[in-house]
Amino acid sequence: MSAFTPISEQNQTIQQTFWRYTLPAVAAMLVNGLYQIVDGIFIGHYIGFEGLAAINMAWPVIYFMVGFGIMVGMGSGSLLSILRGKGDTTAAPTILTTSMILMLVLAAASTLILLASSTYLLQAQGGVDTTLQMGQDYIAVFTWGGIATVLAAALPFLIRNDENPNLATILMTMGAVINILLDYLFIGVWELGLEGAAIATITAQVIICLIGLGYFLSRYSNIQWPAKFTLFNFRFSRQIVLLGSSSLFMYLYTSFVFALHNRLFMEYGSPLIVGAFAIVGYLMVLYYFVAEGVAEGLQPPVSYYYGAEQHENINKMLMLSLKVTFIAGISWTLLLNVFPEFMVRLFNSNDSTLVATAVEGIRMHLFAMPLDGFIALASVYFMATNQGKKALIIACSNMLVQLPFLFILPKFIGIDGVWLAMPLSNIALCTVVIPLVYFDIKTRRQLGNRNLNTLDTVTI
Repeated sequence: MSAFTPISEQNQTIQQTFWRYTLPAVAAMLVNGLYQIVDGIFIGHYIGFEGLAAINMAWPVIYFMVGFGIMVGMGSGSLLSILRGKGDTTAAPTILTTSMILMLVLAAASTLILLASSTYLLQAQGGVDTTLQMGQDYIAVFTWGGIATVLAAALPFLIRNDENPNLATILMTMGAVINILLDYLFIGVWELGLEGAAIATITAQVIICLIGLGYFLSRYSNIQWPAKFTLFNFRFSRQIVLLGSSSLFMYLYTSFVFALHNRLFMEYGSPLIVGAFAIVGYLMVLYYFVAEGVAEGLQPPVSYYYGAEQHENINKMLMLSLKVTFIAGISWTLLLNVFPEFMVRLFNSNDSTLVATAVEGIRMHLFAMPLDGFIALASVYFMATNQGKKALIIACSNMLVQLPFLFILPKFIGIDGVWLAMPLSNIALCTVVIPLVYFDIKTRRQLGNRNLNTLDTVTI
């Protein structure tokens, strides 16, 4: 059994700590994003815009399962780090088993939800004929593989908070490589369409689950399993859900907003525009996963610093995360606007109308993209510092603030209004989130100045 070395007992600077956690987290998120992006590339080239439209309608229906896994993974990971920051390592086994039981319950609920409502949810987005059938084929596989989806989303977070960020990244990379190979076989060679894409994803997720669960039962895990411990702790389960609920709402927000965009694009346009929106979405999530990775890399050390009352170190970690998030967002936005056609043709090089529509969508839909990363970072930051209510408010507001823009703008400017709704709503939300973050930083700076024992050099 490897020994756990607390953050505060090691000799690394804040920058070293940041990069030690952030680089594996960003890599893991980008690799995780390859599941969707590679599906999109194969579908765009082998099936066309109808396939892209179908998978873009299917993902909002099944994305809540990923959200369940992220909620439990982030919530339990934060709780582990907070308690370790306070010097408590005895609760780790109970936290882990409690989180596993929560995931089993949520996976069962996911299966029931999909069985009861998946077809209706596709139709509500405007799915008809071929698009509807393809979407049903894709969702059917996830209906019975929900446990793999939930566990595969959560386990990398748990492994990362068990002081093994590199292993979490390797695990995600392995899953992505398997998914790419199977996509080629199922879609390109055997022509199984969207059903093949779903089988490829579920197979990769099952492998991640088996290896991840095996890790926690092995001598490589830092969790020490006593002869007797509590299998399920209701208080821990409540804390896990509260701490991780903002992450769930971020995924529910993504699902709802994508579904509403699909509906409006079908109402004011056609399946081709939904296909173009899918391509724009794939290009957007490349940055979003970087921002989410930065946020997830922020979480373990910040939760530890919060438990150890190292307020100045929390501020340093947050400011470094903000810089990286904005630099990455601005750089990717510029790149997409300089080479939009090249980026779009990665997903489809034959349909000139689809390419032109997606290029126009990039210019209207993604100009405020860095703000989306900031909002995600702010939500995780408040969760990491045990301010679950603020994190939840930001996550819910991110969804609610878009509704008036989506309902009003298209009535006046049609399709362009649907494209513009998200960036304009992000600008509006940031007028509230920026002051929240600023005043929290200011408060921690004051607390840090009172603590003469705060270390400038810390961990991991």
